[in-house]
Amino acid sequence: MELSTHPTLVGGRIEPRHADLRVFATVRPGEGTGRPKATALPAPLTRMAPAGSLVVNTSRGGGDKDAWIVG
Repeated sequence: MELSTHPTLVGGRIEPRHADLRVFATVRPGEGTGRPKATALPAPLTRMAPAGSLVVNTSRGGGDKDAWIVG
């Protein structure tokens, strides 16, 4: 499967990098249902793979940046 790339600013230039979006969520007890309720927060984190890599992992030379949610 082909993975998409994301324009990433690297050393003053924009380069395509593979990226993933990490969503932060909270879980709280359900109100009257007994099932927990999860809520995604509007503050995700984008992680990028290093140049030439498909592996999106900061411990392997990748990076991260803020992601903005625009409504």
